[in-house]
Amino acid sequence: MTVYALAQIRITDPIRYNRYRDAFLPTLRAFNGRLLVADTNPKVIEGEWCAQKAILIEFETEELFQGWMQSAEYQQISIDRRAGSTGTVILLHRAAMDS
Repeated sequence: MTVYALAQIRITDPIRYNRYRDAFLPTLRAFNGRLLVADTNPKVIEGEWCAQKAILIEFETEELFQGWMQSAEYQQISIDRRAGSTGTVILLHRAAMDS
């Protein structure tokens, strides 16, 4: 079942975060992940928005997502993400649609 990881990010150290960003896509592609959205200016429709960036990525299965998150390659670059930003990441499961 398709899953989506939604991240809300506040960048605290642009140099460290940009180093993470620049190495991100190859790690994602290795697990068939797709970057769907990386928006630095999301439009708030309702409620409060405290982040600077919204990111939405898609994986074919939760197992691929977990494999990516736990991979040595991602763990290595995520050091810069954690040092260069704060935020929240949630995992969403695609809704099963009745015909």
